[in-house]
Amino acid sequence: MAVVTALQALPAHAVRAQDDLLDRLTAIPGLTVVSETQPAGYRFFVLSYAQPVDHRNPGMGTFQQRLTLLHRSTEAPVVLYTGGYGLPVNPSASRTEPTRLLDGNQVSVEHRFFRSSRPAPADWDDLTIWQEATDEHRIVQALKTVYPEKWIQTGASKGGMTSVYHRRFYPDDVDGVVAYVAPNDRVNPLDHEYDRFFAGVGSASCRTALENVQREALKRRDRMVALLEADAERNGYTFTRTLGSADRSFELTILDTAWAFWQYSSAADCSAVPPATATDAELYAWIDSVTFFGFYTDQGLEYYTPYYYQAATQLGWPDLAFRHLRGLTRYPGLYQPNAVLPAELRSRHDPRPMLDVDHWVRTRSERMMFIYGENDPWSAERFTPSRRDSSLYVAPGANHGANISLLSEADRAAATATLLRWAEASPAQRRSEAAAIPDDDMLTDRRTR
Repeated sequence: MAVVTALQALPAHAVRAQDDLLDRLTAIPGLTVVSETQPAGYRFFVLSYAQPVDHRNPGMGTFQQRLTLLHRSTEAPVVLYTGGYGLPVNPSASRTEPTRLLDGNQVSVEHRFFRSSRPAPADWDDLTIWQEATDEHRIVQALKTVYPEKWIQTGASKGGMTSVYHRRFYPDDVDGVVAYVAPNDRVNPLDHEYDRFFAGVGSASCRTALENVQREALKRRDRMVALLEADAERNGYTFTRTLGSADRSFELTILDTAWAFWQYSSAADCSAVPPATATDAELYAWIDSVTFFGFYTDQGLEYYTPYYYQAATQLGWPDLAFRHLRGLTRYPGLYQPNAVLPAELRSRHDPRPMLDVDHWVRTRSERMMFIYGENDPWSAERFTPSRRDSSLYVAPGANHGANISLLSEADRAAATATLLRWAEASPAQRRSEAAAIPDDDMLTDRRTR
């Protein structure tokens, strides 16, 4: 085995230390070591942990929740990375920005109901923010027996939201939270901030160009839907389980175009927006490159079903007016999560969880840092941190990939100093072996899952 070979090449004291780590991990009740690799300077474990299907009724059975561990030292801080979605099918070592800044260990958790971390049979009532927070609480308590130093939690987008919810229910689990681009849809129907964002983001000429693309695509609906149907035929896309038709999928993609542009692109990309004189093929290709017509298909949506279920039931969603498209759309209420869920999972929204979290963050939370992007639509509705050693920073001109490195020089220094203080860490030294571990931007990609 590669692991044994690597151990044999180490000095005897290092082998004993490595064996001790493996022994301590395997001794944790319910934790299984699935695999181990050893990138330079680290050990990387794929793990699974037995979790109650319903933490309020532990006797109802268990499921295996996947997680990974990037180990540097039991004397280093730990970053708990909650991505809010699934881990890669075949996970490999990577480091989030806080892990890199602290030169720490990293525990990455797959959210319940994503990929293989789903109970069988699945009772979707068990997919709540409290149940997932309790999953994470049990993981932290178990691994603190091996890693006693400071813990910092992080995540981006839905993962940032997940980190906030864990902090809300178990405020003593970690010593600080860095939440990136985490939306806070505290009153779901009141989404004026999103409409206000789109009325002011970028230049007026860019906003007009994007609106014209949406209008032009809808005016050419028959020809554009024919292109989508041909695309679906080539790629094996279907629409029957979720949206119901290529026409509905097309309309939702067009509604999403300006949002996707600002989420993934920048003001510098405005010059590439096609004019109204573009051919059908040119218009289709540009929208596909920005929004991806394959996303709102049965195949594209399958991975994201747990997210849309959570949005429908608890998280909320952006509800935009689309005034510039009046008279061109066919399906009222299409821009909401129940529209893309299988019929058996469509649910009523409960506003209480987000109102509770929002109030707690504003009034009682401690040591929470929020990073947002100036040009990111998801950053339009933000959390408001308390005055208890908490802060909010906005990265100028940044999209959904905003992070500490993109802040102004003064804000970057302040945010980094706060993170180091929370973790009781010194500035990370540049280690040559660490360079081999790629950075993780903590974001999902519509095209690859």
